[in-house]
Amino acid sequence: MKKLGVIHYNFPGYSLPDFLRYARVTGYGYVELQIADVWGAEVEHPEQQAEKVRKEVESFGLQVSALAADNDFVVLEEEEVRRQVERMRRICGLAKILGTSVIRTEGGRPKDSVPPERWLEAMAGCLLRCREFIEPEGIYLAVDNHGLVTNDGDLQVELFQRVGSDHVGANLDTMNYRWMGHDLETVNRFYEIIAPYTFHTHMKDGRGSRSEYVGAALGEGEIDLHYAVKCLKEAGYDGVWCAEYEGREDPALGYWKCHEWLRANV
Repeated sequence: MKKLGVIHYNFPGYSLPDFLRYARVTGYGYVELQIADVWGAEVEHPEQQAEKVRKEVESFGLQVSALAADNDFVVLEEEEVRRQVERMRRICGLAKILGTSVIRTEGGRPKDSVPPERWLEAMAGCLLRCREFIEPEGIYLAVDNHGLVTNDGDLQVELFQRVGSDHVGANLDTMNYRWMGHDLETVNRFYEIIAPYTFHTHMKDGRGSRSEYVGAALGEGEIDLHYAVKCLKEAGYDGVWCAEYEGREDPALGYWKCHEWLRANV
């Protein structure tokens, strides 16, 4: 059975119940939640909130595919490293309450205190410390190729090899490598080398890079999505195919188109 999911992102004006209802009616079976869904600025007891959200998700006949951590592992100062790692430990607990074993993590954000030549060292250092709790708890950290730090397949592979854990791998976003500025041939090569490490996906399409980027529904952009699917299947990927839409149409229409493409092509 196809595991088709949708990310709780780019649904302006939708409450969480609105989003869950949309996901169910459209035909998705899984949802990726954001950390703000369970641990927002006003939430004093995130574990209680996670229990509430899990029941709400289940009431719509859905499952949680992943929880996005919104973390920053591009840190070297010991106090901040400890803070980020302990925050991740708590997020892993929230994920278990929600019924998922996958955390979508960021590499982190560029900053003056950590030069680019030390980004890899910083991220690996934080991830290595996370091994002590993710491995015994059966949690998988899926590092997203997102933003300016981890949007390079070669760097991601080096990161995973440095950490050396079967519980640290990738969230493969099919558009972000192109957004970063890599040409389409390189993007396809990144699919090949990242597919064996992939725990979760963002199936996304569009055209162009950086300021020229325009999002699109799946199958309507320039990304070779069929090749991405081929690479993932050949690597044995059995996770959720999670749609992400950043186009200019009504998100309800865009995500419906994405669902139809996934239903027909994965």
